[in-house]
Amino acid sequence: MRPRHALAELAERFDLALHGDGRGSIEGVGTLGAAGPEQLSFLASAQYRGQLASTRAGAVIVREADAAACPVPALIAADPYVAYARIAALFDHVPAAPPGIHPSAVVAAEARIADGASIGPFCVVEAGAEVEDGAIVGPHCTIGPDCRIGAGSRLVARVTLVLRVALGRRVLVHPGAVIGADGFGLAFERDHWIKVPQLGGVRIGDDCEIGANTTIDRGAIEDTVLEADVRLDNQIQIAHNVHIGAHTALAGCAAVAGSARIGRYCLIGGGAGILGHLEIADKVTVTARSLVTHSIREPGEYSSGTPIQENRLWRRNAARFKHLDELARRVAQLANKDSPR
Repeated sequence: MRPRHALAELAERFDLALHGDGRGSIEGVGTLGAAGPEQLSFLASAQYRGQLASTRAGAVIVREADAAACPVPALIAADPYVAYARIAALFDHVPAAPPGIHPSAVVAAEARIADGASIGPFCVVEAGAEVEDGAIVGPHCTIGPDCRIGAGSRLVARVTLVLRVALGRRVLVHPGAVIGADGFGLAFERDHWIKVPQLGGVRIGDDCEIGANTTIDRGAIEDTVLEADVRLDNQIQIAHNVHIGAHTALAGCAAVAGSARIGRYCLIGGGAGILGHLEIADKVTVTARSLVTHSIREPGEYSSGTPIQENRLWRRNAARFKHLDELARRVAQLANKDSPR
């Protein structure tokens, strides 16, 4: 049975002003265009304001300026999307994992498993690993030597912690993630490569989230570090010795090369690349598909790359690009010729 919540209850619980009749109740959420009478929606972007007048939602979370135009009861929030996120969590019910070790799991005698932890089917927990109280290790996960999973953390399924990985509290790791694999350390001697041992680990702070099939390499000497509340999307590569500051978020397919240091409250767009050994200041936004080739010392928004355009136009511009140096020299010569002597 789905839970139901009265609007007046939600307003009081989340400290929101109520506009209209608060006796109604909702049992789910939906978009402005598709929500029904028993669902809650929200208006966070002006581009969807045209859908507000015709919405069939039971209630809508809006800013105060939009309340008068809302044809149904409204919850007033300074940031409707944040308020929506908090309320929607009431309807996000993950099946409970029973504490204990599943009979099919293989757990080394030297591993330390808290009584309140849950080890799922077909997991492997190796010697020296530690799983704290309330942590959930989903099916087919592998927890390597000297790895620690903090209290209340959850590994959804098929997650691998290779070696010397420490997860803080309430860390969420999605399926297929690999944390603590070897960094890409190689030394070239005359005619062949020599592998450089990766002797560090990975330290991940409290309340972080690691997306599906994302990889985080352990450090070569010191640890790879994610501070608290870092959020990584799916299929991201974090190389060895990278340091990511608290509250920073990286979108899908971004890649960060070895020993780069990213500040706090940064936003890295999808498919962006950051070269190794660079430093990025706090509160920097790097837009999607950008390539960061030098350190960024000041907060702000940074971009690189060529926006998409019609193919014939792009081909002409690409051909002209080859002649930019020649054109620059000619302009400089003309400027020198015309300058007063």
